[in-house]
Amino acid sequence: MTSLNRVMLIGRLGSDPEIQRFESGTVKAAFRLATSERYTNRDGQKVEKTDWHSIIVWGKLAEVAERFLKKGKLIFIEGRLSTRTWEDANGQKRFVVEIEANNFQMLSKDEQGGGEHSATSASGQKGGYAKQDDDLTPPNEMPKMNDGNHDDADDLPF
Repeated sequence: MTSLNRVMLIGRLGSDPEIQRFESGTVKAAFRLATSERYTNRDGQKVEKTDWHSIIVWGKLAEVAERFLKKGKLIFIEGRLSTRTWEDANGQKRFVVEIEANNFQMLSKDEQGGGEHSATSASGQKGGYAKQDDDLTPPNEMPKMNDGNHDDADDLPF
């Protein structure tokens, strides 16, 4: 049986991304993302609970993050959970769970009035749920559908 490791979040950046450039030329961006949940507790009081997530992006996507992501921006990210372990200076074993994002989409409007920005994944696909406009067929060019009359056996594909 195969497994699935997929995370999708919508939240706000807690700070501008921290950028690291390695000698190999690889770029890494790291930032914290806040997601909030609002609910009413047993006493009838409204409560807001915020969770903070560590996000990592690599390569060209990290360069896009460096350019466009800023503290407070609302974004959608998609990626996978990753666990990292190390020993600190005191010899204590430490671990962290991070989300390695493979795409993200800015949901906040650009202050200059340029609209939304969308980042692409390493595979070159547009981030988020939306298809690119050139993939959409205009309504007046939709193919004609059969009216449901299936009497013509010569049209069967077998």
